Amino acid sequence: MSEDLLIRHCSPTLAGIKTGNLFSCVCPCRKELTRLVSGLNKKLVPMGIRILPLRVCQGRALIYVYRPHALENDLTDHQARELLLRYGYTPENLNACVMHLIRRLQSEKEFPHEIGLFLSYPPEDVLGFIDNKAFNHKCQGCWKVYGDEKAAKRIFEKYDLCSKIYFQQWKQGKSIEQLTVAG
Repeated sequence: MSEDLLIRHCSPTLAGIKTGNLFSCVCPCRKELTRLVSGLNKKLVPMGIRILPLRVCQGRALIYVYRPHALENDLTDHQARELLLRYGYTPENLNACVMHLIRRLQSEKEFPHEIGLFLSYPPEDVLGFIDNKAFNHKCQGCWKVYGDEKAAKRIFEKYDLCSKIYFQQWKQGKSIEQLTVAG
């Protein structure tokens, strides 16, 4: 895992316009991954961002980059809370929610689709995805949309533009600290 991967996959979170991003990367050595994540967290935790490996298996790691304060705010949504309760989460305890997500990722046969709530996806779209088994969506971009299509398309464009700008800035020599908005 490298800073390059964070820029490519997590720019909206680094910019402070998205709660979290998720990406998969090669992980031949768990000890090396731990060292890299620890180093990145030393740089980014003071700026309000945390990086966690959610699952490591078969030479790959699933990495979650998020803003805890934004996630705490997202999980106060009534529809989000109901959905979390349905899957055994404790919505009033952010750390317990993240730990429960990790347990579900590591132990469940099916992917826990409520993970969208941890990635700034609108609760109505996460619920729509689960209830419709990924069918009957209005459109798709970063996620499948079941609710407000126009708002989602604007957000998709915003995230895409942010990613392009951040990658360009990265290529021009800006550091990850310089590209991360404190919050």
